Amino acid sequence: MVTVSMTLRERLEWLSRMALLVFILASAAFLSAITAMRIAIHGREVTMPNLVGKSVSEASQLLRSRGLVLRVADRVYTELPTNVVVRQTPTAGLLMKVSQQAHVLLSLGQRQLTIPRLEGTTLRISRIEMLRAGLQIGEVSNITMPDKAPDTVVIQNPKPGTGAATPRVDVLVSQGDRDKAYVMPHLIGLNESDAQHRLDIASLKRKVNYVAAPQWPHGAVIDQTPAGGSRIPAAASVELTIAL
Repeated sequence: MVTVSMTLRERLEWLSRMALLVFILASAAFLSAITAMRIAIHGREVTMPNLVGKSVSEASQLLRSRGLVLRVADRVYTELPTNVVVRQTPTAGLLMKVSQQAHVLLSLGQRQLTIPRLEGTTLRISRIEMLRAGLQIGEVSNITMPDKAPDTVVIQNPKPGTGAATPRVDVLVSQGDRDKAYVMPHLIGLNESDAQHRLDIASLKRKVNYVAAPQWPHGAVIDQTPAGGSRIPAAASVELTIAL
């Protein structure tokens, strides 16, 4: 009985040791597998390079060297040369899995636009012509030109023809012959002859009224219209009131 009991205990101890050994080996194998998977996953990740400004062939070769694939998403007119990368998705610096695609926007180069002749036409007609051509009027500047009718386009930039890179055309527009204007002088308190002389210098028309005003010196200007300091056109009429 004693021998049988000892043998059973030894077997239980042996089974316990074996179970512990199996658990340790299984745990080690599991950890090893996890580590191997992580290494494998990270080993298949690469950094997205910067493709902007590179030609499509350079960008494609750079991506292939990292196991990535180039796909052209669209093409647009830009200041960059033809077939140069304008924009990319994903952006540079992001981690990518091998065989993933990089979508790029390629340049078509500068758009060769045909600019109509606007010089000599009115600004309104110029706007219509530009809209018909799919273009638009840009900055409008004004200049006084007596020999040009008002609202006439005098200069345009770009000039008429093909080869322009922008759909906007800036124009310089004549305002015609701007009427002369004067600043109304202060005449109140002057005598009539001095006031008339100042108006003669500016060739201003005038109307003179005489009223009895004992408190004022005889012949003094006691009122004026427009008031002194006002801006008046050359054709304006000035009204003076003179004390008798």
